[in-house]
Amino acid sequence: MKKDRLLAKWLNNDLSEDELAAFKASPDFEKYQKIKSYTEHLEVGDLDENAMLSNILKQKKATPKVVPLHKKWMFQVAAILVLGLGITFAFKYLMPQTQTADFGEKTTFSLPDNSEVVLNSGSEINYKKWNWDNNRRLELKGEAYFRVAKGRRFEVQTNLGKVSVLGTQFNVKARKNKFYVVCYEGRVKVNYANTQILLTHGQGVSFENGKQVKMTINALQPEWMDNQITFDKENIRTILDEVERQYNITIELNAKDTVSLFTGKLPAKDLDVALHIISTTYHLETKKVSKNKIIFVEK
Repeated sequence: MKKDRLLAKWLNNDLSEDELAAFKASPDFEKYQKIKSYTEHLEVGDLDENAMLSNILKQKKATPKVVPLHKKWMFQVAAILVLGLGITFAFKYLMPQTQTADFGEKTTFSLPDNSEVVLNSGSEINYKKWNWDNNRRLELKGEAYFRVAKGRRFEVQTNLGKVSVLGTQFNVKARKNKFYVVCYEGRVKVNYANTQILLTHGQGVSFENGKQVKMTINALQPEWMDNQITFDKENIRTILDEVERQYNITIELNAKDTVSLFTGKLPAKDLDVALHIISTTYHLETKKVSKNKIIFVEK
């Protein structure tokens, strides 16, 4: 503060001789002297205070809208809540819902209209909850049994064909190049390529490589739901694929391909019996490499 007072007095030429001598001896005097010499040559026009005031009054300044801090905080919280609810709604109803049954498992679940679905091992279903009652449509990969509640048209889309019903019980399987549908109650409309077939209770149809086979079914529900794997004139590779799904194992076939077709049943809950039936039917020897790997070799 003392230095500021000395500087002010020096600029106004009010320093005494002793004060002036002391000020000139200060380390900053040379810097002050240069500043003073530069500013002495500056010219500043007269300030028209009235004109400045008039210009200020002519400018209409918008009154800033002040939002109380607590209200601003409430708005932010409300926005976050709305965003969170929107995201939750989108994921719950707009995003596709997925149900799966891993190898060695079966999954039972209900759709939004209380229709019941049982997924066989190694299968998957995708659907949307949004507007389900007006658009009962789902996509199936693998095999599933449906008990459909009464209502609008119900559609099962697969990569091989489509099944349409109103309210009924039926089974659909789409694996590799085989499309298989059986009606256990009501009526089922099946679309495969350019073919459309209407099935009623106890009727079934399969399509494979463009070949259509109709069948009559006496069972009340698919055998796989009773832990029985049923085959009708299937080759050994198809049989082994299904056993792998049901038991969640890996099977290696080290034998010549055979054209022999198998018709019959294998248990889905007794691996040793299933392997024995396969080895006996195709004259193979079973080797258990590990708990989850089986090798079939020629005898």
